[in-house]
Amino acid sequence: MNNPMLSYISKDSFIHDLTGATKLIFFVLWSTTAMVTYDTRILLAMFLMGILCFKVSKIAFKQVSFVLYFILFFMLFNSLMTFIFAPYQGVEIYGTRHILFHIFGNISITAEQLFYQFNINLKYFTVIPVGILFIVTTNPSEFAASLNKIGVNYKIAYSVAIALRYIPDVQRDYQDISFAQQARGLELSNKQNLWKRIVNSVSILMPLIFSSLNRIEVISSAMELRGFGSKNYRTWYNARNFEMRDYITFIFIGILFFGSLFITFHDGNRFYNPFL
Repeated sequence: MNNPMLSYISKDSFIHDLTGATKLIFFVLWSTTAMVTYDTRILLAMFLMGILCFKVSKIAFKQVSFVLYFILFFMLFNSLMTFIFAPYQGVEIYGTRHILFHIFGNISITAEQLFYQFNINLKYFTVIPVGILFIVTTNPSEFAASLNKIGVNYKIAYSVAIALRYIPDVQRDYQDISFAQQARGLELSNKQNLWKRIVNSVSILMPLIFSSLNRIEVISSAMELRGFGSKNYRTWYNARNFEMRDYITFIFIGILFFGSLFITFHDGNRFYNPFL
């Protein structure tokens, strides 16, 4: 697979040069800010900053487009289910009712509900791209070293690094097994109907599961034979110290985090209400 999804993409950029620990702390505070606030102004500002981060990282949209489109599908499905099961949640939150048009029965589209669901989707658009950017710009080995540096046990840090490295391996195995099954006559192309293709995919998933389990056993045995975990500490080849750009990033995300908390809660309400 030439361009495996959600794997490290090496580029020369400001974001790539940040340590893994810096990017992790940034992502945690960024996600917390987006989850806590319902202030549309803050979310829009963060969304625009997220787009800017993508530009700075030099990651091409096509390199992560499949994942983003896949997530977008579930976001739309989630929006539909939210409206079906709670069509007046926005009315309850904002305390007003502006009916745009009637659907059927006692169900109507309200401006409050649309604004509420717009904010929910804006949260996703704010967090998910930055999360993907965090994965594709962070070298797994350097990330593990950074985690250990900030106090995470090196066994946990190493497990995270292996998990990140394992993503492209699983994708490569899936493609190899798919090609092998198709060479044996298994139809997985668009010529076959969707349900039949889903059923045929089981013939790929089972070998993939067994090959994954076999790889886990091989890696576990290799680590055990090398005495992994016998010491209380270890050294790291890819360890890096914090530099000025890391401290600048800490200052920026700290100001954003505490500033957003102040703006969100200064009036005692998490929700920005344009209807009053």
